[in-house]
Amino acid sequence: MISPANAASAYIRATQAAPPRPLEDSQLGKAAQGFEQAMASADQAAIGAMSGTTETHQLVQSLTEAEFALDAAVAIRDKVVEAYQEILRMPV
Repeated sequence: MISPANAASAYIRATQAAPPRPLEDSQLGKAAQGFEQAMASADQAAIGAMSGTTETHQLVQSLTEAEFALDAAVAIRDKVVEAYQEILRMPV
């Protein structure tokens, strides 16, 4: 039987053997940064449209890009949840 102390020490040894990379260096990190930029751009365009400094077509373009980014993020999340549920259903 594995005790919590054994599991913790095994985890520490594993992380020392292969330290995790920062998220920013991975493709997932780059995708998250792109998503954040698309949302920030849509926010700025919406604020600009309300104040009259942004043209309507720029607002629509920013909102469409944000919508596509959100759809992609939701699709990725759904696939991750589906894979996790599939792992949970596996017999041990």
